[in-house]
Amino acid sequence: MSKIRSEHVFTSESVSEGHPDKVCDQISDAILDACLAQDPDSRVACETLATTDMIVISGEITTKAKVNWQEVALEAVRRIGYTIADIGFSADSAKVMVAIHRQSPDISQGVTEGMGRFKEQGAGDQGMMFGYASDETPELMPATILYAHKIVAELARLRKQEPEKYRYLRPDSKSQVSIRYKDGRPVAVETVVVSHQHAPDMPQEWLEQVVRDVVKAVIPAELLKGDIKYYVNPTGRFEVGGPSGDTGLTGRKIIVDTYGGVGSHGGGAFSGKDPSKVDRSAAYYCRYIAKNLVAAGLAHKCEIQVAYAIGVADPLSVNVDTYGTGVLPDGEMEKIVRKVFDMRPAAIIEQLDLKHPGNGWCYQDSAAYGHFGRKQFPWERTDKVAELKAAAGK
Repeated sequence: MSKIRSEHVFTSESVSEGHPDKVCDQISDAILDACLAQDPDSRVACETLATTDMIVISGEITTKAKVNWQEVALEAVRRIGYTIADIGFSADSAKVMVAIHRQSPDISQGVTEGMGRFKEQGAGDQGMMFGYASDETPELMPATILYAHKIVAELARLRKQEPEKYRYLRPDSKSQVSIRYKDGRPVAVETVVVSHQHAPDMPQEWLEQVVRDVVKAVIPAELLKGDIKYYVNPTGRFEVGGPSGDTGLTGRKIIVDTYGGVGSHGGGAFSGKDPSKVDRSAAYYCRYIAKNLVAAGLAHKCEIQVAYAIGVADPLSVNVDTYGTGVLPDGEMEKIVRKVFDMRPAAIIEQLDLKHPGNGWCYQDSAAYGHFGRKQFPWERTDKVAELKAAAGK
């Protein structure tokens, strides 16, 4: 029986690269990229805190790479656009504290091939991971989170590429999109919320018009019908923002990072973790599986769950849920998934080449505007479509 409701409204939020938590995610992933560039076998679990003109980098890093942690962190901040001296957080004035130590040998032996009880590279921790895909958008993402991302990403692009025209905009912003669904398909945007950090002299009506223009540019016209409610800086003022307005931490925006509340979430954060951590790599792989199943036309939407035990390579369980939209029963779909996809950690890393960011992608890029739905990432490929169709007899 289909689980699709006849009509409902769903809402997702996004935050910009200048949001304090996202600042921390990007610093942590910039450090990961720097380590992998010199030593692809680096073990990284980097946590960052950011507050008023202060950055604290901590965690467990075991690497042969020679990295200037402070330089990498401040360059990430500069790239975001925190370069104004008087807003409480700037790449030119922030102090950086470093408290990094090596990975626990107890964990290391479980994720290093030839060590541990089972000799094969196992999962870096226990836990369950989820991946999701839906054919409601060309990107095979839920519409609410996809368009929430696009709004803040476009505002950031305008801020950076046309700084004179958009001089009032500061890096920190949030968006929220509510969409009415009918029979499982998005039919109309009902509400858009945008809060954007701004210069003291910004006219409120200026930002309201910019937001409306951006919405028209990034959301398909067929969804922009009817009386859409806009709430732009609904408190009336947003001058103090970024890490100066609210302390940031790595890993606090896990729903923004994934599917905007659609489907399930295992609870693990992604940023700052090397691919031996299945919190990250297996979640990427679950998205890869789900996206290929939907792209193959085997389901209109699909959620994949895998579960692992620390130090054990093979997943403890694999679950496929097509919400009643699959061309085959979910049990049969699971058999196909197990046949086509190798979900052992070492195989995931090799198939997606997760130790070697490059060729148009890096982990830092994934740390803002969602880890899913953008073509540059290897887990977004749909190169298993033909194989899945053949396995399903289609």
